[in-house]
Amino acid sequence: MDERDWLAERFEENRPHLRAVAYRMLGSASEADDAVQESWLRLSRAGTDGVENLGGWLTTIVARVSLNMLRSRTLRREEPIDAPVTGQQAAEPAGGTDPEHEAVLADSVGLALLVVLDTLPPAERLAFVLHDMFAVPFEEIAPIVERSPVATRQLASRARRRVQEARAQETGSGDPDAERQPGEISRRRDVVAAFLAASREGEFDALLTMLDPGIVLRADAAAAKMGADSADAAAGRMGADGRVTGARAVAGFFSGRAAAVRPALIDGVPGGVWTLRGETRVVFAFSITGSTITAIELIADPEHIARLEVVPLSAGAEARRAVLPRGDDSPDPWPSAAS
Repeated sequence: MDERDWLAERFEENRPHLRAVAYRMLGSASEADDAVQESWLRLSRAGTDGVENLGGWLTTIVARVSLNMLRSRTLRREEPIDAPVTGQQAAEPAGGTDPEHEAVLADSVGLALLVVLDTLPPAERLAFVLHDMFAVPFEEIAPIVERSPVATRQLASRARRRVQEARAQETGSGDPDAERQPGEISRRRDVVAAFLAASREGEFDALLTMLDPGIVLRADAAAAKMGADSADAAAGRMGADGRVTGARAVAGFFSGRAAAVRPALIDGVPGGVWTLRGETRVVFAFSITGSTITAIELIADPEHIARLEVVPLSAGAEARRAVLPRGDDSPDPWPSAAS
């Protein structure tokens, strides 16, 4: 494989993440495709010499391209050319993009949020999207918007406040997209990170404080058998119906386990992921009310996972990766504390 083929393969691994970033920045599927294509052109011209984190580098490039497009749009006073319409899926752009994927993108952002984002100045929008939606540190965003990290933090804060105020006025407390609101994303990410840390350390009491008394842990058939030697062992671990019910039972299930699970965004919502040799094997989807986890779903069916947008984050949620981390080769996402 020559260098260009290798670059093309790595770029395709990153494409879903880059497209998600561009779409949230631009609110237009066709413009997002243009931004991703421009990122490929820049990568093919520049190569990867000196690039340690290709996913992070490409995220920076697509962010810069999107910012330039936003500024150009502001100067022309044009609206996004294919913003989704209420009750409809995102329009299919002229390149033949999969309309189902457009619907996933639109649903993961929400029409109300796209409308509000379009009212933000380009630099505020970029700071908010990269930090609150993709956990990019302010130190990495600052050079893109040509400001200091402190000033960049203020940009995101102003954008977050305006988004929250606008959404509160429009949707009230019954917003069906509440779990994807800006402040909510950061807060839920903290809840998930604290839960995974307590699980790894075997802090049973800490786990109990995070779980709703009636919490239900559900697992599909593939996840229930993960790490078990037989179907009987899987049923004994998860229950015959693939469920564990109640805070004490769920805390006991996780305590001292999940050492290889890392934080991730699952369709834009904080969750977890376990990988093997760079491939997603189990997705952890959390339902959270306030600061309490009310349900956890374990998804290991490959076809189901393929329909999800999975963006792994670093263990401390300080940075993001567009491709799954290599080298996490634990054969079992459930190692016991003693193993």
